[in-house]
Amino acid sequence: MKYPVSSIQYLCRMVIKSAKYVISSPDYEKCPKPDRPEYAFIGRSNVGKSSLINMLCNNDKLAKTSASPGKTQLINHFIINNEWYIVDLPGYGFAKVSIRSRNRWEQMIENYLRKRENLTMVFVLIDSRHSPQKIDLEFLEQLKKWGVPCSIIFTKTDKENQRMVSKNINAFFAAMKKTWQFLPQYFSSSAVKKSGRDKILGFINEMNSAE
Repeated sequence: MKYPVSSIQYLCRMVIKSAKYVISSPDYEKCPKPDRPEYAFIGRSNVGKSSLINMLCNNDKLAKTSASPGKTQLINHFIINNEWYIVDLPGYGFAKVSIRSRNRWEQMIENYLRKRENLTMVFVLIDSRHSPQKIDLEFLEQLKKWGVPCSIIFTKTDKENQRMVSKNINAFFAAMKKTWQFLPQYFSSSAVKKSGRDKILGFINEMNSAE
């Protein structure tokens, strides 16, 4: 069984000169003008999304982090080098909110993912400490159904021994292989050790250059 190779080829270094919060939007139609490449980050609640964004931008205070799942409730835009956007999307899955609020989030996220014209890539964050979770696999299936380009970032690789991390990653792709002909690009990361940063930013740089 073949798995996608990690992004060792994306070594074109990107320097983050500026990273600024722009706006939090309740709907894709209220997002900034779609005139720059946009990279969205999403994952299960408490997967380490805000910490990863802060690590990529080298700014611990850029995206608000919280130990409470469901903290991010809007579509949050950050402009990078005044050239492209990072978008922090609400997490999917468990959150201490009402069913009505969760349904509203889900519709907001779907509208953004399917209708945002300048969306270049969706990075789906997966907790590397766990075996494949049904909710993650189902979300990726939905992206495939909608034709939304996606890559995977396995987070918190510093929280588990590397043998277990590798086992979980291989198991995740084995589960995906049942329904995917071509598996998406993936990255391994740790916000604490800042591992994976150059490869993820290099990948984004490559896509920006191809625009």
